[in-house]
This record gives sequence, C-alpha cells and structure tokens, in this order.
Amino acid sequence: MIIILWAHPRSMSTAIERIMRERGDCLCLHEPFMYYYYLHLGSREFPHFEAEPDRPTGFDDIIDMMRNEAREQTVFAKDMAYYVLPELFRHPALAREIRHAFLIRDPRKSIASYYKLDPELTLDEIGIERQWQLYQWLRRETGEEPPVVRAEDIQRDPRGVVGALWKRIGLDFIADAFSWQAGEMPADWEQVGAWHARTASHSGISTDRRDDAEIQAEFDALAKETPVLRAWLDHHWPYYLELSSRALTPP
Repeated sequence: MIIILWAHPRSMSTAIERIMRERGDCLCLHEPFMYYYYLHLGSREFPHFEAEPDRPTGFDDIIDMMRNEAREQTVFAKDMAYYVLPELFRHPALAREIRHAFLIRDPRKSIASYYKLDPELTLDEIGIERQWQLYQWLRRETGEEPPVVRAEDIQRDPRGVVGALWKRIGLDFIADAFSWQAGEMPADWEQVGAWHARTASHSGISTDRRDDAEIQAEFDALAKETPVLRAWLDHHWPYYLELSSRALTPP
C-alpha cells in the first residue's frame, strides 16, 4: 500500500510525517517528488537543499521506487501537489493505486513562514491552488472525496484528528506515535535540515496560541514590506476555503 499526504509548504506536514514514522509500521519517504520538481524539471534552485546523489529524479522512476518498497511494507510519503502537476494527470491509474490525503494550514501562517525561509518563493510554491486541482482530479477519477485535515485542528486534538485520518486511509490507531525524542532528526531530513529544525526541536505536536487578530497583524506587517504576498494570499485563499470546507473532524 502507498499513501501520499499532499501538503503545501509550511503546513505542519513534517510533524505529521514524524507521527507516521513513530508508528513503526510504515516506510516513510520525505518528499520524494522534490527531486523531480527541482532537479529533473529544474524548476529553480531550491534553498537549504543538499540533494542525495542516489535518489531517483524521474517521475516514473520515483513511482517505481515506491511500488518496489510497497511490496514489502506500507509506504507513506508527504509531498507537494505542485511537484507532480500536470504530470500526475497523465497517469490516471495512480488515482486509485495510491491512497491520497490532504493537509492544509491557514495560508496567512504558511506564506509568512515560507517567506522568512525563502524570500524567492513563487506563487506556485505556496501550493494550495495545486492541491485543489489535484483534489478535483482525484474526485473525478475515483468518484470519492479524498480526506482533508487542517493543521489547526490537529494542533487542538492530535489524536482525534489524526486518528480520524488514519481510519479513512485504512490504518490502525497507534497511541504511542504522538511523541518522540526532541532533538532527533531522521537521517533523510538532513538534506533539507534548515526547513525542519522546529519539528526536530519538539517532542510532539506544538500548539499555536496566537488568535486570529495576531495572525492577521503579523501577515499584514510582512505584506507591507512585500506587497506581492498579499496578492498571493488573495489568489490562494479561495482554494484554501474549498479544501477547508471538506476537512475531517474527529468523531
């Protein structure tokens, strides 16, 4: 079985990947399609990325790697929809072969967080529009609604929301998966270590105590210095609302 969590940058996806690693029953792959987007396609130079020399970079080669690993165990990957579109649309069999899920976060938070790490980010790399395009394609191809979870809901109730996601994608609930040793970083995160220092420094899902007014004020201050960020937020916001309206809530 292959499971892919389609996220967008700075959506708390690495923390969810860490939970999946703590389950102990999945092989977890960290953004394997990053190699296709940034190296094979050469979309642009990605900061804080030290590519591993033996990783496959072609789309078909990455899929074959995942299939080979899935013969022996469940494979879980978290990845970005913009890495694989439109190429994935040319492989309709993958709509059913893979179990798909989506993770979203308030883009005021994710855009601000991304910009601080990479001021050269692009509109496409914010990622939410591509998530919505992929969601719609999967729904057309399968006749089913892929599960969606919100980062903020996970922060409020990690076990309940992630447990609901696990149930939808056919995984058992494992209570011990929600904590880990702070300061440890999985070896394959080192290629993009600067992006994941916060997750590595915590021992579980951290909470965000800011209220909506504080979140808006922080984004406004950043957008005042870089006005294009507001235009990009306005562009992605409708897609975020579409996905958010479909988010799972725990029973």
